[in-house]
Amino acid sequence: MIDTQLFTRDDGCAGTNRHMLFIRPEYTEVFIVANVNIKPLEDRVLVQIVEAETTTASGLVIPDSAKEKPQEATVVAVGPGRWADDDDRIPMDVKEGDTVVFSRYGGTELKYDGEEYLLLSQRDILAVIEK
Repeated sequence: MIDTQLFTRDDGCAGTNRHMLFIRPEYTEVFIVANVNIKPLEDRVLVQIVEAETTTASGLVIPDSAKEKPQEATVVAVGPGRWADDDDRIPMDVKEGDTVVFSRYGGTELKYDGEEYLLLSQRDILAVIEK
């Protein structure tokens, strides 16, 4: 999937007061990726978990006790990267709006402004899903 950025207001800090609006060409639907005042530090990544399906393709409802812990999320904010030994920043492999797969028990859960997020180290991210 190639996302087209329609609007962004950036004050220079990743994840701070940033509003991003994207359009998905294949669906022509508009969705807001980020609207948080949380700035991850170093190689941390703030994600919002993609909710798992609650019903099967045949219409059966999956009870909460049978659901596995989710591993897919949308990146909301990205830290600047950690410092290398030579005083250079190591660039981040993910960016805001990416859909990622992360380690099942990685990260720290947090609630902010009524929303649930997960703060991960970049090392906990296993893959980027290209749609």
